[in-house]
Amino acid sequence: MWKPKFISNDKEAKPKDKTAKESNAKAKEKDKKAKEKKELDLKDNKNLKIAFNIIAIFCITIFCISIVPKSFQNDTFYTIKTGQLIRENGIDYKDHFSWHENLPYMYPHWIYDVIISLIFDYAGGYTGLYISTIILSILLGVLLYFTNKKISKNSVISLFLSIGQMYMMKEYIAARAQLVTFILFVATILLIVKFLEKPKWWNTALLIIIPIIIANIHSAVFPFYFILYLPFLAEYAIAAILDMHIPHKVYQMWIKQKIKFVNNRLKKAKKDKVEKYQATLVKLNKILEKSNEIFETDLIKQNDRRKKPYKIVIEKNQNVLKLFVIMIICLFTGLLTPIKDMPYMYTFKIMQGNTTNSVSEHLPLTLIENIPILISLAITIALAIFTKVKLRLRDIFFLGGLTLLALKTRRQVSMLILFGGMVLCSMLSNLVDMYDKKGTEEFMKYMTTIVGEILTILLVFVISYSIYKPISNNNYINSSSYPVEAVKWIKENLDYKNIKLYNDYNYGSYLLLNDIPVFIDSRCDLYTPEFNGTYNKEEKKYEGKDIFSDYISISSISTWYDTKFEEYGIQYVMCKANSKLKMLISKDSKYEQKYSDSNFIIYERNLEQEK
Repeated sequence: MWKPKFISNDKEAKPKDKTAKESNAKAKEKDKKAKEKKELDLKDNKNLKIAFNIIAIFCITIFCISIVPKSFQNDTFYTIKTGQLIRENGIDYKDHFSWHENLPYMYPHWIYDVIISLIFDYAGGYTGLYISTIILSILLGVLLYFTNKKISKNSVISLFLSIGQMYMMKEYIAARAQLVTFILFVATILLIVKFLEKPKWWNTALLIIIPIIIANIHSAVFPFYFILYLPFLAEYAIAAILDMHIPHKVYQMWIKQKIKFVNNRLKKAKKDKVEKYQATLVKLNKILEKSNEIFETDLIKQNDRRKKPYKIVIEKNQNVLKLFVIMIICLFTGLLTPIKDMPYMYTFKIMQGNTTNSVSEHLPLTLIENIPILISLAITIALAIFTKVKLRLRDIFFLGGLTLLALKTRRQVSMLILFGGMVLCSMLSNLVDMYDKKGTEEFMKYMTTIVGEILTILLVFVISYSIYKPISNNNYINSSSYPVEAVKWIKENLDYKNIKLYNDYNYGSYLLLNDIPVFIDSRCDLYTPEFNGTYNKEEKKYEGKDIFSDYISISSISTWYDTKFEEYGIQYVMCKANSKLKMLISKDSKYEQKYSDSNFIIYERNLEQEK
């Protein structure tokens, strides 16, 4: 029987249904395999990152051990003694270690002093302090690596740059409170970056807890905590100002005012001028309409430039507003300390005095004397100018601000290394992503092979050993810098607790550690009017004992030493064998040499001859 062509029988339909089912099954199988492959790739990538992080942590640990000096600095000695005193007497706001009477002392890093004294007394003495410094050094290096990695998204560059940063930081690695604050500052940047991605309660809590710790562990750097927030806030503020489109709004406002003015004139105009004002209104409305069209076009272009900038990336992250609220809350955390207003006033007072002109860490940085910093800045500037590397506006603020601070005072060079290095890490990662993104991934895979692991660890070990070997045999106390033998002689031959001894700034802390009252030590703030005196509102200056200035005058021979010694009632003088003061005193009959070694000399001042 004949059937129409458009009607198909069941026998003809079945093969097509079967084919469709087979195609669907194959598609599902293909999707399943693709999904499994994607999951496997993600798992492999995750395992690769974990393996690389383990290698990175191991290499950083080896390197950070090598850069820790065995010989301690002068600040460590007074830290030990101050911590012991606080444990016995609490914080009484008085100095107990110089022989000057009634000097107030605010204990600016009292928690750190207590911790260090506990380690010294109960955890191995100087060996315990050395080990604790190694642990803090490793913690700083590892935290720096993860912060760089978080910012740059490149593990390989983060590893090598973090090791480079730690090498440049080796002069600042010591048993001092600043090492703890370095760790806290790096942690702050990591927390801020995480907070901007996704605010969480624990993140917020840590950002508030950190300044409380800083205020008690090293109050002098409390203001710097807020400097870390400023680049993020400044970037947001500039983005917000750009989004306000002020020039366009001002122009529109001006046109609208002209329209309003013409309308008012039109209402009062005579018949012969009505047509003129109406024509003006038409013209102004066309200008206003054209302005809106141009603005909409420019707005599209601006948004495109914001998404794909040529050089400077400006981000407007709404979480910055929440970050600003956290910063405001943190401003009050400096009150959560027993040392009164020191977190707020220390930096201001120290800048008012003259210690910034004499203490080496407060002097300006001379770039030619610090070649690593000079090279790093040159590389950063070259990358910014001569490559297509994009810079976030916050990075420009960070780098520019920290460079200015470092040029102003050497103390801030450490901050430039830490946070300027993060900017450089981001730039290098950006450069690699543009030219060879897969190269670092392949390098990561190679470094996590057995051969790669051996070669990487061997290279880091060789470099670390070459750094550690010259200092491996050093003593904890350098006898050429500190009067080890002279102290023994004083304690055996003099009524050392009741003498007025003149000593040098750099080893005064070692003397007070040994219970010998000092003329001065490296607690420079204690010996200036800004900290031991009161503020005279009429004279607009602090009035108190300017012992630090007297020390500078005596040691530099800018004043006659014996006049000052008479003023203070000095009985004994300790000076270095190669000092200017020694050359003069050795020819003065009023002074009798009582002790000498290759590094230090002690003179007794003849008070009877003076009379």
